[in-house]
Amino acid sequence: MTLALAPTLSLATELPAALLAHAAPIHRAGLLEVRLAASEAEIAAAQALRYAIFYDEMGALPTPAMARVRRDIDAYDMVCDHLLVIDHANALRPRVVGTYRLLRQDVAMANGGFYSAGEFDLSALIDQSGPGRQLLELGRSCVAPEWRTSATISLLWRGIATYLAQHGIGHLFGCASLHGADETLHLAELSWLYHNHLAPPSLRASALPPTCVEMNRLDAAAIDGRAASRALPPLLKGYLRVGAMVGDGGFVDRQFNTVDVFVVMPVDRITSRYAERFGAAND
Repeated sequence: MTLALAPTLSLATELPAALLAHAAPIHRAGLLEVRLAASEAEIAAAQALRYAIFYDEMGALPTPAMARVRRDIDAYDMVCDHLLVIDHANALRPRVVGTYRLLRQDVAMANGGFYSAGEFDLSALIDQSGPGRQLLELGRSCVAPEWRTSATISLLWRGIATYLAQHGIGHLFGCASLHGADETLHLAELSWLYHNHLAPPSLRASALPPTCVEMNRLDAAAIDGRAASRALPPLLKGYLRVGAMVGDGGFVDRQFNTVDVFVVMPVDRITSRYAERFGAAND
């Protein structure tokens, strides 16, 4: 799958140098830089990368409009910030190789709410937010196959850490996806998450009907915790390592062929070890 994607991915996510915005990077690592998208062309390159990963690689079902332009597009793209990792190995045609979509609470509330509100009841989480501790929704995270390295992931998280400091974020949250829309394939993982990482009621979002599924399907004693943990996708494992907790219930997303789990990360719970590794916003 990766080899088949390479030509399309290369062409879709390249940006002629003339179209690259002259914006200051947040961080650099060799030929890679991380920063916010600063032009429509850069957002389009991020959308093309998302299409290659979510639809070509992972089998999500695009709308006819998306299939025509080979870009993953929705209404939230117009109001979100788009964090990009850009590879400058080819100075004439830099390439977007990683992306995250960021939606602050103040922006969300002025534009119809959060993306995750279509899958989870966020009322408890929103009720405890306030000045200096607003919410930040993370979404549409993906990295091109050849760049799935610690350097790329580190840059994305350094970019997020800087963004947190700039905007007074109290909690990060979003959806993490288990590949495959049949929840019976994920009983051990869902149950293990419920028994070991369930958020307290004040932070706990609940999956919405009609496609919500129960997470607590197996007794804790019946779960091989090590196997269940190993079976989790890398993104969710990474969230758990920084102190993330999960909501109650999974949401079956048939368009993306996933079972989505709500994840919330209080910023003050992110471990000092991880903060030193990725979160030095002023270095």
